[in-house]
Amino acid sequence: MFLPARMRKLKIITFEKYTDPVIRSLHEEGITQIDNISERIQEDPQWAQLLKPSKPAPQTTRIASLLMRTTGIIDFMNTLITRKKKMKEVIKEFLNPPIPKKRKVEELDSESLIKKAEDELSKVETRIKSLESKLNQLEAEKGDLESTISLWEKLVDFDIDFTDIEESKYITAIVGKMPIEKFKKAPEKIKEITDEFAIFDVETEPPTERKVFIITLKEHEDAIATLLRRMDLERFEIAGLKGKPSEVIQKSRERLKEIHEERKATIKEVEEIKNEWEEELLILKEQLTIEKERNEIYAAFGETENTVMLEAWTPLKDCEKAEEIIKEASEGHCVIEREKPNPDDEVPILLENPRFAKPFETFIKMYSPPKYNEYDPTVFMAIVLPFFFGFCLTDAFYGIIDALVGFILYKGPGKVNKFMRSFGIIFMACGLWAFILGMVTNGFLGDFFPRFFHINLPTVIPLVDAFKEPQNVLLMALIAGVLHINFGLIVGARNNIKMGNIREAMGSQIVWLILELGILLAALGWLFNIFPLMVGGGGIAVLGIILLVYYNGLFGLIDASGFLGTILSYSRLLALCLSTGGMAMTVNIVTEICANLIPVIGVALAPIIFVFGHIANDTFQSLGAFIHSLRLHYVEFFSQFFMGAKRKFDPFSAERKLTKIER
Repeated sequence: MFLPARMRKLKIITFEKYTDPVIRSLHEEGITQIDNISERIQEDPQWAQLLKPSKPAPQTTRIASLLMRTTGIIDFMNTLITRKKKMKEVIKEFLNPPIPKKRKVEELDSESLIKKAEDELSKVETRIKSLESKLNQLEAEKGDLESTISLWEKLVDFDIDFTDIEESKYITAIVGKMPIEKFKKAPEKIKEITDEFAIFDVETEPPTERKVFIITLKEHEDAIATLLRRMDLERFEIAGLKGKPSEVIQKSRERLKEIHEERKATIKEVEEIKNEWEEELLILKEQLTIEKERNEIYAAFGETENTVMLEAWTPLKDCEKAEEIIKEASEGHCVIEREKPNPDDEVPILLENPRFAKPFETFIKMYSPPKYNEYDPTVFMAIVLPFFFGFCLTDAFYGIIDALVGFILYKGPGKVNKFMRSFGIIFMACGLWAFILGMVTNGFLGDFFPRFFHINLPTVIPLVDAFKEPQNVLLMALIAGVLHINFGLIVGARNNIKMGNIREAMGSQIVWLILELGILLAALGWLFNIFPLMVGGGGIAVLGIILLVYYNGLFGLIDASGFLGTILSYSRLLALCLSTGGMAMTVNIVTEICANLIPVIGVALAPIIFVFGHIANDTFQSLGAFIHSLRLHYVEFFSQFFMGAKRKFDPFSAERKLTKIER
């Protein structure tokens, strides 16, 4: 409970013909993490004399290809067919998400699954590819037509049949737009080249430009075009255009309507295929994904001519089960050696905690898993973090709301999402502590009862009323901080001593405990006028300072101010407590002012301010309480002892969401 799960390394040797059933059985059970020994064989000459690295199973490439094809079909259908959901449906699915039913499937070997996949894909892939090709053609044609319309709309002011120009051997046309000042000079400039031309123009938007249509002999086209380009003509490309602009535009728009209808009909066909095949394809995708993982894991093994060797990390509690599975799958033709981790081993970390603390493992994993032999703070965090949250919020009604939100997450999306389920439990615990501390500190929608009913909550403890006795609440916060930090120091000293780092334990943890003990005894001696206790405490404090300098040098004295700052950081518990109550009180005051001082409309406005004001306050204060409670653990608490590991336990497990093996 206070350490990561005890692990054992299983070294397994079996005949090659039993490798597949062994791997399948372990994959379905999901209790082992298979190590890659192939790299070790290549790097270590002694291993290389006994074994050679294995390779992925020969079917891996075909399975990967089939998986890619299956995924492509599913993605294409999902991209094309999207159903817009109403807000009511979205909320309903969030609060009560459907739980997918698992279908029983036959356990197939790689070749049988490949055959099944090819058979199913042959029935649907041709149809989908045909429809996909048709849609691509329609999209391409649509794009061409839109470009055509865009061009012809520039020419629609000229009621000319461009076929005559296109098919003429002698004349050509130059069409475009240019600034009106330049246009006025254009005829004279063109006359300097030739008199054999005709020019037509129309007004444009903006009126500072002019559309021009110039007809001339082909032999003068290049010279006139060069001239007009210098005069800022924006030329329209009309090569290959035939017909009148208005007629072409009309036909193009009619064709666009036809394309739209054809596309709708094609999408409907895709939707019919999706309704018929989606479930089968999703199941096939899951089976192929699992089979691909099984085939790829072979590359982690070592092999001889007839045998295969693999290594698997297994939690100690599951070792016997794993060994039985291996023996059964190999019909007893195997050798299994169980080893304890060596100090040099990078042991995969599996957190193992009581049920109530399991959700809080999320926070440990977000930070870093602990080392194999160091303290796992999950249980302690599961107790303290909700308390800190409640201390920051200290409002009973807000606690009820937060607990209710947690319950909704737990019973709603938590049914299908482990992360949501964990956060639902965490929010319920946090809300419970906010309710308890709110009831004893007179926090219920701020000063709701004293302000509107002139009574205090019957559960209030006057000494910890945050607004009347803030110094007492601050003292509680600092005591909580000292206890929190000292527990971290004790754990850190334990970790270092267990790992043989005695000097580190003395200089980083024990010295602070000695110094604190001395200060505490001296303070008690002074407070109760017990001179020997005060002198003894002072002596212990001096010893602490000497040890601090001895182990950390003069910089240790600077660390003392940092240590004091760490403890004072817990005063944020009081700050957030007062912030929550102060903002809630402000909402109540504004509500009261509206109801009493603003005629008619104030009575209607007051409930709105009250409800939305407290919703906003609860939202922001709960977020702040959560962030700061987490910070006190990550920054102040973990820094006293946490070392952290790099490798999490990643079981070789078949993730089945839609299927289950028919035994």
